[in-house]
Amino acid sequence: HTLAAYRRAIVDGADFVEPDLVLTRDGQLIARHDNELSSTTNVAEVSAFADRRTRKRVDGVERTGWFSEDFTLEEIRCLRARERVPQVRPGNTAFDDERIPTLEEIIALVREMERSGHRAVGIYPETKHPTWFAREGRHLDGTPIRQSIGERLVAVLGSERFTDPARLFIQSFEFENLIELAERILPAAGLYVPLIQLYGDLDARFATGESSFSRPWDVVFNVHHGRDLTACYGALIDCVPGGFDRDTHYGDLASPAVLEHIAGRYATGIGPWKDSLLPRVRDDEHRDAPSVMTGAVHPLLARARAAGLDIHAHTLRPEAVYLSRGPGGEILSMEDEAVQLLELGVTGLFTDAPALGLRARTRFQ
Repeated sequence: HTLAAYRRAIVDGADFVEPDLVLTRDGQLIARHDNELSSTTNVAEVSAFADRRTRKRVDGVERTGWFSEDFTLEEIRCLRARERVPQVRPGNTAFDDERIPTLEEIIALVREMERSGHRAVGIYPETKHPTWFAREGRHLDGTPIRQSIGERLVAVLGSERFTDPARLFIQSFEFENLIELAERILPAAGLYVPLIQLYGDLDARFATGESSFSRPWDVVFNVHHGRDLTACYGALIDCVPGGFDRDTHYGDLASPAVLEHIAGRYATGIGPWKDSLLPRVRDDEHRDAPSVMTGAVHPLLARARAAGLDIHAHTLRPEAVYLSRGPGGEILSMEDEAVQLLELGVTGLFTDAPALGLRARTRFQ
C-alpha cells in the first residue's frame, strides 16, 4: 500500500489498484492494511510516538500497538512503510521507507500514470473496520471516534471528481456498511458506485479465538448491543434461518436466498476467499507447506453465478506458503491457481502479483 507499489501494479497490467483504507484522528483516509500501524510502518522506532502505544480490542481481537485513529495526517507523514511479512517476502524490505499515501494521492497517481501514456485504471478501495470507526472505537484519550469511513470515502471521491462507476468498486467484509453506502450515502451524494460484498472463511474455522475472519464483525456487534437488526439489514435477516445471532458466520450468508437478496438490493458482486471457493486442507505440523486442495468446489460459486453476481476471488500470492497442491499432489503455481479459478467462472482476481495475474488471464483466454 504505497504509491510505488500502485505504480508498479499499473505498469504490470493491473486493471485496478486496491487500497485498504483506514482513518486518521482528523478524518483523513490513508492506505494501510490495518489501523494498527506497527506491522506496516516504522512507528515503533519513532521515539516521539512512544507514548501512543496502547491496547485495544478491534473487531473482537486484542491488539497492542499504535493505531491510525490516534494520529493526525501530519503525524502520519512522519512515518514510513514497512513490509508486513518480511519473513515471507524478504526482498520487499528493500522498498521500506516509502511514505504512507492518502486516497487523494492515490487518485492523483492514477491520473498521472494515465497522462504519461499508461492506460486508465480503476481504484478498488476497501473500507477497513467501519463498525469500529463509526460505533465501537475510541481514541487514545478515551473519546469515541464516531467517524463514518463510508461517508468520508464518498466525500473524497466526489471532491476529487473520481466518480466514473466503470473505474470504481467499493468493497467491505461488513454487510451493514455496504447497505448504508447503497441506500443512503451514495444516493445523498448523487453517485452510483458498484459494491462488492467480501466473504471470509465460509467454514467457521476462525470463529473462535483471536480472529474475526469467519464472522462479519458488524453482525456480531449489532446483535451484542441489541441494535434494531431490521433497521440495519432489512429483509436480509429473513434470508438466514433463525435470523442473525452472535455466531452467524459467512457460511450462513452464502445461501441462494442471501445471494439473490444481495444482488437485488445493494451489490453487484461478491469477493470470496479463494481457500473457501476451492476447499483445501493444511498440515498443522508443516504450516509453511502448500495446502492440499480436496478437489471440491464450494457451492457459493454456482449460487453467485446463478444470482448474476460478479465473483472476485481474493487473494492470490506467488510465495510458497500461499500456494496449493492439487488433489494429485502436484504443486500449483499462482498462475495455475488463477487459471483454475477463471475456468470455474470467477470474473476477477485480487493478487499481489499483477504481472502473473495478467499472464494467467491471457492463458485462460
